[in-house]
Amino acid sequence: MKAATAVAVVVAVAVTLGMVATLAEAGDNNRVFQPCADAKIQRGDGFTFGIAFSTRESFFFNQTQLSPCDRRLSLASGANAQLALFRPKVDEISLLTVNTTSYPAVTNGGFMVAFAGRKYAARSLPAFVSNSSYTVTSFTLVLEFQKGTLQNLYWKRDGCASCSGKSNFVCLNKQECAIKTSNCKSANQGGSVDCSIGIQLAFSGTDKHDAVLNSWYEVSNLQQYSLYGLYSNLRNSLTSQYNKIF
Repeated sequence: MKAATAVAVVVAVAVTLGMVATLAEAGDNNRVFQPCADAKIQRGDGFTFGIAFSTRESFFFNQTQLSPCDRRLSLASGANAQLALFRPKVDEISLLTVNTTSYPAVTNGGFMVAFAGRKYAARSLPAFVSNSSYTVTSFTLVLEFQKGTLQNLYWKRDGCASCSGKSNFVCLNKQECAIKTSNCKSANQGGSVDCSIGIQLAFSGTDKHDAVLNSWYEVSNLQQYSLYGLYSNLRNSLTSQYNKIF
């Protein structure tokens, strides 16, 4: 079963250093476009991966977390399951967004898992996104490769310095900033803030030629919202909307 048939597809946008990522950008030699297939990449390739949104328990089978590509999971029949697909350029810092205003079902399940591959199936731990009280809108995801094969996807936490002293945010578990869900604009809420998800993406490890992927070292020196100014040139950024309610 391909991931795109396992869960419903939602609108997703990838912005890569000011350019909208395309499926066949010049210099892209990776012909694997399905997230549930194995790819061996080099710097400059596009790389397809997915993020599945559902309840935390739906990502587990017999108490073991499986890839959303695994047929043993119940994502295909889960009413809250949604899928966002991305194809960023390898080793470039990207800002990925998922529109939760038009597609509020993305946050109904409450958690998301990033994944790619089949034989070398890799998946992140479930990351909390939203419940009736709080919604997290900003994340950092690192894709780790070894000789061009994806080994791991993991969420990086950078604490709550960016929302310190802001009354409309809370710090969850001393790890991440969350906005009150009642402030969010969606089909289920009457708020004024677009709580679409922003994911800052970076790469680490080595490609198939053993070239070192450096974008993680670059993004680790940037603040959590450093790419939102770039994104605001294409549509209203989350930051600008947050400022309206402070």
